[in-house]
Amino acid sequence: MPVVGKLGMEYLCSQNWRLMIIETEHLIIRDFQEKDAVGLLEYLSHPRVNCFVSERLCSEESALAYISNTPKELLRYAVCLKEDDFIIGDVFALREEADTFNVGWHFNQRFEGKGLAHEAATEFLDYLFREAGARRIYGFVEDDNLRSKRLCERLGMRYEGCMKEFISFVCHPDGTPRYEDTCIYAVLNKEWKNNKNR
Repeated sequence: MPVVGKLGMEYLCSQNWRLMIIETEHLIIRDFQEKDAVGLLEYLSHPRVNCFVSERLCSEESALAYISNTPKELLRYAVCLKEDDFIIGDVFALREEADTFNVGWHFNQRFEGKGLAHEAATEFLDYLFREAGARRIYGFVEDDNLRSKRLCERLGMRYEGCMKEFISFVCHPDGTPRYEDTCIYAVLNKEWKNNKNR
């Protein structure tokens, strides 16, 4: 986990905090900027899994609105290439309790196969544990999202089960809901500290 930059944080109130920047060997994880709209549109114009269909973007204007209208309770950060600051994905977290976070990510298919998603997610989870006081971090993954399931496993997240027909994001051609099987993966702070293989 090569962190070559510094972590910064400012407190907004007792339960809210703001990540400033994380630098890794190949990436910068930072707040969104308006210039990210083009890259964001590239990977959210065609979401590859149904759970993100509601976030589909259709124009650069909609991407700008997406950047500026992120709910303040959702912590969402751009993942950019260090060499040119081009956005290739994002990571996000929702603090559900004082010490529990629900996390997720989007990544541009064009940059897959290089270990960049793993690099970004590793540093983001590490930040949540070290700086945000996380005790437990978990994520929901649709059962057919094999890449995200593999990423969770590489991060050392524990498979906690699969909820059958848990939620519907899209409909069948006849208009009836299509329900998704949803897996849950989680990791505790103490497990994270002891995992030397991620």
